[in-house]
Amino acid sequence: MSPEILAMLMFAAVCGGLMAGYNVAFTLSGVSLIFAALGVVFGIFDPAFLLSLPGRIYPLIIREILIAVPLFVFMGVMLEKSRIAEDLLESMGDLFGPMRGGLGVSVIFVGALLAASTGIVGATVVTMGLLSLPTMLKRGYVPSLASGSIAASGTLGQIIPPSIILVILGDQISNAYQEAQRTYGLEGGSVVSVGDLFAGALLPGLILVMLYALYIAAIAILKPTLAPAGEWPKGVRAKDFIRKIIISMLPPILLIIAVLGSILSGYATPTRGAALGALGAILLATYKTSANSLFRRATVLSATALFALIAIDLSGLDLRFGQEAWTSLERGAVAVALFLSGLAILAIGTSLIPLLKSGKLGDVSRTTMHITCMVFVILIGATVFSLIFRGFGGDELVAELLEAAPGGKWGALALVMLVMFVLGFFLDFIEITFVVVPLFAPPLLATGIDPVWLGVLMALNLQTSFLTPPFGFALFYLRGVAPPEVTTPALYRGVIPFIAIQFIVILAVIMIPELAMKLPEMMLK
Repeated sequence: MSPEILAMLMFAAVCGGLMAGYNVAFTLSGVSLIFAALGVVFGIFDPAFLLSLPGRIYPLIIREILIAVPLFVFMGVMLEKSRIAEDLLESMGDLFGPMRGGLGVSVIFVGALLAASTGIVGATVVTMGLLSLPTMLKRGYVPSLASGSIAASGTLGQIIPPSIILVILGDQISNAYQEAQRTYGLEGGSVVSVGDLFAGALLPGLILVMLYALYIAAIAILKPTLAPAGEWPKGVRAKDFIRKIIISMLPPILLIIAVLGSILSGYATPTRGAALGALGAILLATYKTSANSLFRRATVLSATALFALIAIDLSGLDLRFGQEAWTSLERGAVAVALFLSGLAILAIGTSLIPLLKSGKLGDVSRTTMHITCMVFVILIGATVFSLIFRGFGGDELVAELLEAAPGGKWGALALVMLVMFVLGFFLDFIEITFVVVPLFAPPLLATGIDPVWLGVLMALNLQTSFLTPPFGFALFYLRGVAPPEVTTPALYRGVIPFIAIQFIVILAVIMIPELAMKLPEMMLK
């Protein structure tokens, strides 16, 4: 038996085990080790490959960029558990609900904001389904349009930064690009960062949101009975209504803008931007859930101190302690910065007290730990699989397969996209990213394809897969929380127009690569 055949059988066995519902991480590593043992028995696998396994796993757990994963997860879970997302949806519904299709448009925008904060398809779809679907049906929305808009908005976490999915994909694309440089002799020196992928995905993601909203608005105009207008809240003064809208909408929007802006501007790395988001979510949760004025003032004080520290840092003054010559202005700035740091630490510590007493901080931390452990265990399992697959010469087999694809690099790209699209019916984004990208991306990048453009296409492709009947993950999640009047055929009919929009955006990115590449180039300059 040749090693190439064993490599193909191992890949098929892993896919079969995952589709059968077995644990992802242990299927990846367990099946790989079984095939490695078979390879040793047949004399076609060198067990010395396994000696490099600790050296491959250890760098994963100390990689700084992956620290952003638990921080972004914490941020999203905190916003969800503190009901900030629910208030945001209610406020958007009150604001746009009196317009035809306004509630549907508000669902799209809130889904985009939740996607940017969580990046987890299941969490976003379930949250939106529980909060908004009953309201939309109660206000007369046809079930197909209501369920389709919720499912589509829930998948926006695949493409709208910042999200853990783009962090993971950006890290894997970066590694694949370095592998392509080493293996295929590409020009060295250039590096792809997660921030580049954030920038590349931002414009296509916003285009998707606008097209989704325009579709719902067009339906409301052409067929008003499918998306009727609601009523303004009764018995509420305009002043109180505006105040409620501002309090509910402005803080989470400003938090997401601050996180994304700090990363895209180059002021903060994705990891530090994620830390800013986690800290901001804590302050927002305390301000939202605490009735004690002392704790709410502490959140305002800590936020003010943090903004003042950022302003001092952006002033251009040299605040390093190792200077030999200090100006009086620098001494004063350092003294103020130290005072503000102490004040921020004290105020943030005070803000944590109500979250600790209510148990929200512990609940959010446990959920974050579960999700983070899942991601890293899958990453370790995928590392075992990738190492053994390469030990069988599987990477060379993949390269030869892509080279033999009709149509050159475009045929190879189409083949990879088709494989990922089909796998998206059965596997989650994380498994696909850790398994498929390290195998298929290096030979694709060796043909001259831009890594950021490729990463954006992969994210859009999988987002479409998760939305496509009959196996789309988003449909399964929504079906599980939908009321009985939302039938499965209605759900399928509702997502078809949004799938068409997805394909339009994918074609636009293919034909106009600047949609994904222009903003990263501007950041580089």
